[in-house]
Amino acid sequence: MPKKSTPKYRAPALDKGLDILELLAGSHVPLSIAEVSEGVGRSRGEIFRMLQVLEERDYIMRGEGDSGYSITPRLFRLGMEQPPLKSAVEAALPVMHRLAHAVDQSCHLVVPSREQIVVIARIDPPGEIGLVVRVGHRRPMSQATSGHVLLAFQTDEVQKLWLDMIAAHEPELDRKKLLRHATQVRTHGYATAASHIVDGVTDLSAPVLQHGSAVCALTVPFIERRASAISEKLTLEHLRQAAADISDTLQYGGPSRAD
Repeated sequence: MPKKSTPKYRAPALDKGLDILELLAGSHVPLSIAEVSEGVGRSRGEIFRMLQVLEERDYIMRGEGDSGYSITPRLFRLGMEQPPLKSAVEAALPVMHRLAHAVDQSCHLVVPSREQIVVIARIDPPGEIGLVVRVGHRRPMSQATSGHVLLAFQTDEVQKLWLDMIAAHEPELDRKKLLRHATQVRTHGYATAASHIVDGVTDLSAPVLQHGSAVCALTVPFIERRASAISEKLTLEHLRQAAADISDTLQYGGPSRAD
């Protein structure tokens, strides 16, 4: 493992705060002061005031009954204010609303986040039944259908960089197999696969492209219902058209072009 370079400048208080945020962001449960102290390798006295400030600034919060600290969505909201992400969501939401109503399913928009994917927008199904994925949900890119789509529609250079990041977190990763699958996805123009999380759900995913590369993936967790007239095949057609419409809006800065 390569050694970390020695930072040119140090800001101990900032380091302390960032260590706490990174620890809480990676935890699935609230952490007590003792657990935070152990996790960042600092004494309770060192972190107590920092925890207070982070709580006052709404970056972290305490659960009921002082069950521990957890991270709030504030950092996620700040990230969403980046112009590229904000533009993508603004372009996608009207199209996603139309898609959800056309196929009577939920849909969500995904972007890459290092070796993972993260959901940045979602539309709930108009009916009573559907699988909804929360905004902020993360999955390893190698284990997500939308992640395969994002990987497939990148340049060779970017694919190599992403595969290196994924492999650093998944030592057992079969790079050649994942790359072959990504090539197949690119050839087809979309990906479909049984959900890695929920039985009976098929993930349908298509790329949102800008200058030939995927900036997002639009995904429908498809649930087949006996009474529905909307088949998986028809849903996929609607999905691909919706992804193309969002791509056009991002590419040309206006409403989707008529074919």
